[in-house]
Amino acid sequence: MPPTIANLLALTAQVRLTPLELTGRSTTHVRGVEGDACVLHPLARLALDRMTAAAQQAGIQLAAISCFRSFEQQLAIWNGKFLGQRPLLSPAGAPLDALALDETGRVEAILTWSALPGASRHHWGTDFDVIDRAALPQGSRAQLVAAEYAPGGWFAPLDQWLAQHAAAYGFFRPYDSDRGGVLPEPWHLSFAPLSAPALQDLTLDVLADSLASAPLEGRNTVFSRLPELYRRYVLAVGEPAALALEAPALATG
Repeated sequence: MPPTIANLLALTAQVRLTPLELTGRSTTHVRGVEGDACVLHPLARLALDRMTAAAQQAGIQLAAISCFRSFEQQLAIWNGKFLGQRPLLSPAGAPLDALALDETGRVEAILTWSALPGASRHHWGTDFDVIDRAALPQGSRAQLVAAEYAPGGWFAPLDQWLAQHAAAYGFFRPYDSDRGGVLPEPWHLSFAPLSAPALQDLTLDVLADSLASAPLEGRNTVFSRLPELYRRYVLAVGEPAALALEAPALATG
């Protein structure tokens, strides 16, 4: 008899992600699906597929648009924003001129919306961003801003559906409120049975080691403040509800 998802979850809890996997420097813990750009940990993918099918029954075309991200990809995002080569936004979503800010200002601005390389939850294969493709007006592109998920926004029904049902499939929103670090991201979901232990295992030492030889822009400022940045932008997240950790909708099959 093939193992149930519940049994697989129990086995996975005994085999934690390695430091290389935690920091996006290895892809041994993630898999892709043919024809789909969303690469995830296999158990997170199974849970996403089940939740997607359930959402479809409610008329919601749930789609993950940003899944696993490697260390190198996160480093390119960071350096591009630091050098003014990628858009940099204020907490209100207004464009910023990176080169008009000092190093401290740039680091703070980047961390409002983007993680340090090695510190992104997307490295774990457990986290992704979601939209409702059915609600997206023809010719429009999702911007992943709070207004799209607020009452009256395109994705307000998706937001409400997730609030009611995501936990049963093991998912929660780590950036559910402003805790003095990353601003709220209602589009960001995390698979709690795997991401909760991953957060415990991503220690300050593991993060520092991943950055030690990386060509990181602003590295002097980052390393001088790394313990503080680690507390504010890595640890300061919402805790999953017990229901999400148990993921009862995955108990069979």
